[in-house]
Amino acid sequence: MKIIKYFIIIFFTIIHGTPNANEKEFDEWLVDFKVYALEKKISEKTFNLAMSDAVFLPKVIKYDRFQPEFYEDTKTYISKRTSKQKVGTGTKLYESNKDFINSIDNKFSVEKELLLALMGIETNFGTYVGKMDILSSLATLSYDKRRSDFFTKELIIILQLIDAGKIDHNILYGSWAGAFGFFQFMPSTMNNYAIDYDKNNIIELKSTKDSFASAANYINKIGWKKNQPCFIKVKLKENIPKNILNTSAKKLHNKNKFKKLKKYLIKEDSLNSIDENLIGSIITPDKDIIPEAQNLDPAYIVFENYEKILQWNRSLRFGLAVCTLKEKFENAL
Repeated sequence: MKIIKYFIIIFFTIIHGTPNANEKEFDEWLVDFKVYALEKKISEKTFNLAMSDAVFLPKVIKYDRFQPEFYEDTKTYISKRTSKQKVGTGTKLYESNKDFINSIDNKFSVEKELLLALMGIETNFGTYVGKMDILSSLATLSYDKRRSDFFTKELIIILQLIDAGKIDHNILYGSWAGAFGFFQFMPSTMNNYAIDYDKNNIIELKSTKDSFASAANYINKIGWKKNQPCFIKVKLKENIPKNILNTSAKKLHNKNKFKKLKKYLIKEDSLNSIDENLIGSIITPDKDIIPEAQNLDPAYIVFENYEKILQWNRSLRFGLAVCTLKEKFENAL
């Protein structure tokens, strides 16, 4: 019996490591990271102030390995995020800030319905912005090997923003992945697109003015085209060449004019309203993720605006959910 217990202990140790091994390695990593941060011109004062309480967060590693974009089928994912309740909540928010939101729509040429959809899906209109210590989250993911380069860059950028006095480190609580504010901006997005819209010398992405203006500025600058479609749901012919189907959000291939893609579709009257010169590609988002998913269903033709949503969050389902909720707001407002 003792021998069995011994082997169980050995097996557990091999699989999970010794207790606190990650914490000890993280602390060692943090010492090396400080050297790197100072080389990147982060002041020692800022580093000590911002990173003094940074700790390894095991939950962050767990969340990184198990994201809903990677296991929920498209129908489930979209329905959860575009409910009648969500449309109602977003409509109330719009009515309470109508003049301001309309002004942002006009100034940045980005539909108010899109902004509401993004905010609704990212944080349920600011009611859930996340409670994770962003600096610890970014440090944990920087320490972790899976996407270390990406998160190291993000952590350096947030420290630079703190060093420059643009972001208050005391309020940096958000998502497990380090995203912050009503629209869940990553540090690089803050750096490139966030706006101090109310001119009070600090970027407040948990305020309506700065967050809406920043989101509109971001989506405008990456090329959003106002009043053009995101996607249409389609039925594909059985003999469609499988190599033109996109099952990954990494890079959409086989783009073509809609009039050429139509030959692969079972014709429906709704297709007649689409500009035949729009550039699109065909996606079948469930195929590579959902076990035993059908090859051709569900299927969508997505256009250039949809790809801008992918730049915001590189997930086929996220893009479809945002554009679906946008359409629902168009009918509701």
